[in-house]
Amino acid sequence: MSGHSKWANIKHKKGKSDAQKAKVFTKLGREIQIAVKSGGPDPETNSKLKDVIAKAKAANMPNDNITRSIKKASGDGAADVMEEITYEGYGPSGVAIIVETVTDNRNRTAADVRHIFDKFGGNMGNSGCVSFMFDKKGLIVVENDGDIDEETIMMDALDCGAEDFSADEDVFEITTDPAAFSEVRNALEAKGYSFVEASVSMIPQNYVTLTEEKPLEQIEKLLDALDDNDDVMEVYHNWEE
Repeated sequence: MSGHSKWANIKHKKGKSDAQKAKVFTKLGREIQIAVKSGGPDPETNSKLKDVIAKAKAANMPNDNITRSIKKASGDGAADVMEEITYEGYGPSGVAIIVETVTDNRNRTAADVRHIFDKFGGNMGNSGCVSFMFDKKGLIVVENDGDIDEETIMMDALDCGAEDFSADEDVFEITTDPAAFSEVRNALEAKGYSFVEASVSMIPQNYVTLTEEKPLEQIEKLLDALDDNDDVMEVYHNWEE
């Protein structure tokens, strides 16, 4: 049940320095607030909030930060109108890119994202121009630290309802149907597994390999610039790093 590493497609943004973790936590806090506003502050009755909390914990966001974000969204001081907007486009050499944002100013965010695409050899397209090349899947990643038996975790994952399982020397990757993501994650957590990634992601159907120096430099800078933008929550692409 092995295949192309899905984790490899998004791990570039997981290797950020400790100095940038505060920005990651700020973005996760905004996601938590969006979830609270859409379904309430109780994760037991708000599945979206429960999923975002799991994502935050996988990123080692402190519980105090999570609680503070929930309270902020529930309180009188949370009057900001935030909306979720997804942009799509192409990077250098036709790399497909999906950018998920949360913003209080869609004109500013659209201009910023378009500028980043243009600056680094890409172009922003219309909605739907690349999303058909991706599948929406739950992705759960467990560190392969040598203490977990591969066959055991594979059977546990499949017994919990996972669609697919793969392993490499660094991680075990568990893929689920989006509708079953929360159930599978909860079941694996109950079995004692901890995660380095747990979120519903956009998984490429096919990958693009770049070999020339200029496109490689451009795609790195483009993805880093998108990740560094305060309004950008997630970036998905089909570049095979």
